[in-house]
Amino acid sequence: MTVALVPPAHSDELQISFPENHVLLLTLNRPKSLNAMTPQMSDDLGRALDWFENEPSLWVVIVTGAGRIFCAGADLKAWNKNQQAGSSKEQEGLEGDPYGFGSISRRQSNKPFIAAVNGGAFGGGTEIVLNCDIVVASHDAKFALPEVKRGVVAAQGGIPRLSHIAGHQLASEMLLTGRTISATDASNRFGFVNAVVPADQLLPTALAIAKEILSNSPDAVQSTKHGLLLSQKLNHHESFIKHAWSKVSSRVYGGENIKEGLKAFSERRAPIWKNPAKL
Repeated sequence: MTVALVPPAHSDELQISFPENHVLLLTLNRPKSLNAMTPQMSDDLGRALDWFENEPSLWVVIVTGAGRIFCAGADLKAWNKNQQAGSSKEQEGLEGDPYGFGSISRRQSNKPFIAAVNGGAFGGGTEIVLNCDIVVASHDAKFALPEVKRGVVAAQGGIPRLSHIAGHQLASEMLLTGRTISATDASNRFGFVNAVVPADQLLPTALAIAKEILSNSPDAVQSTKHGLLLSQKLNHHESFIKHAWSKVSSRVYGGENIKEGLKAFSERRAPIWKNPAKL
């Protein structure tokens, strides 16, 4: 018997659905405002993702946007009001928020995140995309980190992530000019988009990738993701040692799914994976 999942309370600025077993779909839902991030939407995302992290039956999350734009970034009109009133405290906010823009741009999750980018991502929207593991974009999608054009900085995690992915020179091209790039350039030159597809194939492609991940052991996938995160922070030897002795690695080698995977191989059949044990 399958138990129905009950997500945490959220406003209509976020849509939550389950398009496949083990898959959570989060849809930013302010289409008239091009899904510009509000405190409410960020809080909704934070609660939903904290729940996702702790729900063993959810293995992959897909993030997309309603309407014609994935996410236009921060609500600059609200930001302007705070600045003009002298009540803006950006640095304190950055330091006190471990998860970043939309509760995603600096989130260090062992579970895979897939971004399905419709139309475009700008500012914080691109910073969200840069911290996802796999990115699918529609042909018409565009990306930009235009903060310098508005006197602000892409400080929500986009600078180190883009530099790590694209290298210093290409990262500088986007960050220092504020230039908008196409989905094709984001894929071929900058390297942070995995697939560029027709708009009507965006979610089907993201779901197909999610299902490909789901065909693998969730224990092994989450341990592998943990290893990838460590490799961004530590040198080769340190990341190897820390990963080898991590809780997620211990769960792999002491869990049921490793036994099932090896047994299924011996029996020439598809494995039947179980939800990972809580760490």
